[in-house]
Amino acid sequence: MQAIGIDFGTTNTVLAFPEGSGARVQPFLHGTDSHEALRTTLSFRRNPVPGGKPLAEVGPWAIDSFTEAPEETRFLQSFKSFAASASFTDTAIFTNRFRFEDLMGAYLGRVKEHAGFTHFPKRLAIGRPVTFAGQSPDDGLARRRYAAALTSLGFEQVIYVLEPVAAAFFYAQRLTRDAVILVADLGGGTSDFSVLRIRKARGGTSADALAHTGIGIAGDNFDFRIIDHVVSPRLGKNATYVSWAKELPVPKHYFASFSRWNELCLMRRPEVLRELRELARSSSSGEQLLGLVDLIEGGVSYELYRVVSLAKAALTEHESVPFRFKLSGIDIAGKISRKNFERWIAPDLERIGATADAALAKAGLAAKDIDRIFLTGGTSHVPAVRRLFDARFPADKIDTGEQLLSIAKGLALIAGSDDMEAWSA
Repeated sequence: MQAIGIDFGTTNTVLAFPEGSGARVQPFLHGTDSHEALRTTLSFRRNPVPGGKPLAEVGPWAIDSFTEAPEETRFLQSFKSFAASASFTDTAIFTNRFRFEDLMGAYLGRVKEHAGFTHFPKRLAIGRPVTFAGQSPDDGLARRRYAAALTSLGFEQVIYVLEPVAAAFFYAQRLTRDAVILVADLGGGTSDFSVLRIRKARGGTSADALAHTGIGIAGDNFDFRIIDHVVSPRLGKNATYVSWAKELPVPKHYFASFSRWNELCLMRRPEVLRELRELARSSSSGEQLLGLVDLIEGGVSYELYRVVSLAKAALTEHESVPFRFKLSGIDIAGKISRKNFERWIAPDLERIGATADAALAKAGLAAKDIDRIFLTGGTSHVPAVRRLFDARFPADKIDTGEQLLSIAKGLALIAGSDDMEAWSA
């Protein structure tokens, strides 16, 4: 095992290794279940040894730890979204403080152990988005944080590959002749696009990168829309409170943060919970606001986001799905129609489509100049997302496949190639 490709995604993480002329994905055994795509979830359980560091867990083991003892566990999801955020310096885990590089290092360290490795290979190709998630993302900061985490794990030769480029390398193995391709990587945190001219020569594949574009909008934003329209109104989103004899709206920023997994952990701070309780005391919707406090503080937020994610997935196959969340004294029931869901995500779809168009414009090409389109990433399953591409390209030019594995396999193939550096971001 000389080289490895790691797709460290916002939602899922996949490890793959070059093997022969292809790539092998590392499976993870959790009980009787085998996972190729491991959820990018991280938990820290309070160490029973006084002064001991919190005990980290990942993927389904992190979920187990959290559901078994939520009061003793901090649970993080979508934490990759903090990578390029200068406003995120660290987060408190019980009495310890963790920077982003500490979180990433702890996560990949436990992933390594669950894979059964004593150490990682020295040679690594790791994916990175074209544009990191968040407001005003700092690309250099994300790179430094990645480097610090990867160095702590013992990697010596590291290249960063744009995630759609890795998917393009994987897809290029299917091609039998030269082609201009558009790759759309539609994941949890970002939607990235690359236009490449692929050349198939005897003994290998080469490419000229013609354009890259990206935007920090993807599947997590779709979850946000469901929470914002279905859940938050039942937790005081439209409430008012009285201050100095004036009736004022409860600040919306609480619900913007609550609706996003990666920001929710920052709300679990004493000062935020204290502010919400004070607002509840002077609000006619105080019970709803206290319900919000319970969800943040009581360790049931994971269940809420799981229900939201399942509803979103079900809308891929059904025109209408039931929604029910009943926990911690809160009971929210109703139906979500695909029509309403698509109306809620319409602003996100418009920006994703514009970002795809920008890739063609930067490449100086029209839609008719693209030979093949390859869609990858879990969000590519959403019907409204697929229609963005059906509206732009003939259906017989659009390919998909191995949406959760293609990037990792492409990274593994790059890591095992003789010209690994040629594919570096």
